[in-house]
This record gives sequence, structure tokens and C-alpha cells, in this order.
Amino acid sequence: MPNFTTVATIGDIPLGEGRAYPVNGRMVAVFHLEDGYHAIDDSCPHMGASLAGGYVEDGAVMCPWHAWRFCVNTGCWLDSPKSPLRAAPYEVRINGDQVQVAVPDKVAPPPGLAADDAPPPEGT
Repeated sequence: MPNFTTVATIGDIPLGEGRAYPVNGRMVAVFHLEDGYHAIDDSCPHMGASLAGGYVEDGAVMCPWHAWRFCVNTGCWLDSPKSPLRAAPYEVRINGDQVQVAVPDKVAPPPGLAADDAPPPEGT
């Protein structure tokens, strides 16, 4: 059973918008839509912009830097749906008036970036 973390209360995120919250060492974008709450990685896999601040319409969020669109439910890159590139989706539940998100302790690197491909730490 996943561990859920409370990130907001109902009403904290206006309908049709998103907010970013730290959960298990990750920033998670939580969106409030007509059909409920959805959560994906806050960092755009293209250049790292915060997706929580993007324009939300029809179940998609548009990255504020380069207009890449991601499904807020599945994290799929809507501009190229067959691409493995995505913003990781996370399970959301409502517990009373609390919006809760489950983020695994370890999240695999985004598709296309193996752990060995990560840049070396500064100063090395």
C-alpha cells in the first residue's frame, strides 16, 4: 500500500489551476480539474520548468517555458503521444478535506536519461 502525504486541503488549489508541493524529495504538481485532483512531476522533462504554473485546459498543462503539453492524469507528452517522454504521474486521494499524494521513495530517472547519464557533481 502506498504512503500518502497531505499536500493541501480542498479549496487550496483553484479549479483549473495547479500548485507545486515537495513530496519525498520531489516537487509534485497537483492540479484541480472538474473531475478531481491529479498529480504529476512538477519538473518539465524538456528543460525543467515548473509545470504547476502552466496553463491548464482540457486535462492538459502547457509548460510555461516552451509550450510542451502534458496530460495531468497520465503525464503523457501530448505533442508526441507515442514518445516515452512523460512527466511521472502520481496517485491522488481525498481523505476528508485533505488532498493527498503518493510518491514512491525512489523515482526512476525520466525516460531517455539513465542514472549513468546524469551529469557529474560540480567541482569534479
